Amino acid sequence: MKLATFSRLMQVSVLATGLGCIPLALAQVETTKSVSPEGAPTKEVKVERGTVVYVNGNNLVVKAEDGSLRHFDNVPESVTVTVDGKQLNVHQLQPGMTIERQTITTTTPKMIKTVQTVQGTVWQVMPPSSVILTMDNGKNQRFTIPQGQKFTVNGQETDAFGLRKGMKISAQKVVEQPETVVSQQVTRTGSMPAPAPAPAIKPDVPILVVYVPVEAPAPVETAAAEPTPTKLPKTASNLPLLGLLGLLSISLAMGLKLVRVFQS
Repeated sequence: MKLATFSRLMQVSVLATGLGCIPLALAQVETTKSVSPEGAPTKEVKVERGTVVYVNGNNLVVKAEDGSLRHFDNVPESVTVTVDGKQLNVHQLQPGMTIERQTITTTTPKMIKTVQTVQGTVWQVMPPSSVILTMDNGKNQRFTIPQGQKFTVNGQETDAFGLRKGMKISAQKVVEQPETVVSQQVTRTGSMPAPAPAPAIKPDVPILVVYVPVEAPAPVETAAAEPTPTKLPKTASNLPLLGLLGLLSISLAMGLKLVRVFQS
């Protein structure tokens, strides 16, 4: 026979309190679990941003904000990025796109209570250390009674010496274990690359294609012309001019005289 310990023995009027172990191999073991919160959940939000650098099949390279390159190999088709209200998979991503991944991690402390129950009929008691129960399948199973275990029989407290053959009892194993439940929610969004800027319109001005510098000729020194006097010097006289006019008058008179002689 196998040895086991039990935590609680019960009959209609028999109640045992305490903790112990029950063999899990028993066919009559019934296990129930309950989960209760042990505190307020905490949330952690992590945001990662980057720019798509390279896409080839299901392989993706993203440049993070710190300048490092992150390689994502064999990205599943189910992983999508929301861009302008559309769900895009890895094949529809383009270099230059900005993508953002937001991960919300929720941590909830809980208490997991596991109760294992086995029922049987007292077949033999070896107080204060053990008891043998006859199970519903007709097989006997020995259980170890923890030291100092107390039982309530018909409203009165007793120990293992108060158990008698033929009592129908129930043995339970109660385990309470704190557990932290962690859940994650991931959202992915992105934006298309910014359009290339339009070329600047330049004003319609002549463009100098080739410029050949021409040396200026050396300056030529010239003598400055003397200014023409606007007035005759004071030493000059009008007599020569009068004489010339008189000579012309005489010549004209002689010419007229000769003409008349020839005409006569």
